[in-house]
Amino acid sequence: MRTTVGIIGGGPAGLLLARLLHRAGIDCVVLESRTRAYAEQRQRAGMLEQGTVDALRECGAADRLDAEGLIHHGIELRFDRERHHIDFPALTGGRTVTIYAQTEIVKDLVTLQLADGPPLLFEAEAIAIEKPDSDAPLVRFVHQGREQTLSCDYVVGCDGSHGIARQAFPAEVSRTYAHDYPYSWLGILADVPPSCEELIYARGDRGFALHSMRSPSVSRLYLQVPNGTDVRDWPDERIWDELAARFAIDGDWRLERGPITSKSVTTMRSYVHEPMRHGRLFLAGDAAHIVPPTGAKGLNLAVSDVRVLARGFAALHRTGSAELLDRYSELSLARVWQATRFSYDMTRMLHAQPDGDAFERRVQLARLRRITASRPAAAELAANYTGLPLAL
Repeated sequence: MRTTVGIIGGGPAGLLLARLLHRAGIDCVVLESRTRAYAEQRQRAGMLEQGTVDALRECGAADRLDAEGLIHHGIELRFDRERHHIDFPALTGGRTVTIYAQTEIVKDLVTLQLADGPPLLFEAEAIAIEKPDSDAPLVRFVHQGREQTLSCDYVVGCDGSHGIARQAFPAEVSRTYAHDYPYSWLGILADVPPSCEELIYARGDRGFALHSMRSPSVSRLYLQVPNGTDVRDWPDERIWDELAARFAIDGDWRLERGPITSKSVTTMRSYVHEPMRHGRLFLAGDAAHIVPPTGAKGLNLAVSDVRVLARGFAALHRTGSAELLDRYSELSLARVWQATRFSYDMTRMLHAQPDGDAFERRVQLARLRRITASRPAAAELAANYTGLPLAL
């Protein structure tokens, strides 16, 4: 099999890149190791920056997003039993964010890809990337019980933090930076309408809590819990009671409860791999970087990566110039580190630190007071949350 761009990974990053390349007249093949059903059911992020929404519209994958997505004009910060609204449009010149589940993005992109796009192979497990620093890299993969070879001009690894693309970088050129956080998130999906119109970020001595949603009838909520937490130790009633305690304010507000349909524990980690390119092999999304979910940057960073890549490949296709592709790692890492910094700051500001003392708690409150009392400080948070512009 022969193609111009071989894409490993059929998540939102790989699928979006394939759509953007297809619309630019560039052929590609997507290899996804899982089944279509599994790929369309992976629960991940649901908050989309303005730039992510724009990218989905650009590639013709936003019909359902525009019809069903929930546009949010801000977030609510809660601390000291008070509530404070951060108004994104007023602070950013009109930018908003949209709630639309990653599962739905994948479904939309898969439908388009199978209808009129380049090949998308499910249950096609990439097992090796050969000669990435040559003019003719190869991807060896197993599909329908037999090993096959995909010959490419370029390879893009969108195969996540445990994929093979990152491993194909020689040790002597790789630099990694990581930070593990001393707590996790217990997340639930519940069949109950959200108790809020916009996301609530709650900081308290009991720990952090987040109220989000997936649709007008499905709520998504999180609790800060110790690392190593077993969901079996958290029956439904205990979860709802703890959420209600952490969201409590002095005012007229009540947390709605309903059937919990899913529980999971997510560890918190920051990770960056440099560079994001070696020869003709590129990394995008979780293959290159991971951020804690506090700042809602994971999916949006992946989309930013592939937008830069798609423009680079389009420029090469149109003009023969590889200048933008050659700057891919530099341009993407500049944005990645800003998002990593923002996610780290949000996480440290809002979570109860296991080793924290009274000084740490007072500093957290001082940060929150500054944001809620100062327009420049609130504008800095809003600019990062809604998404910094691509540096192109």
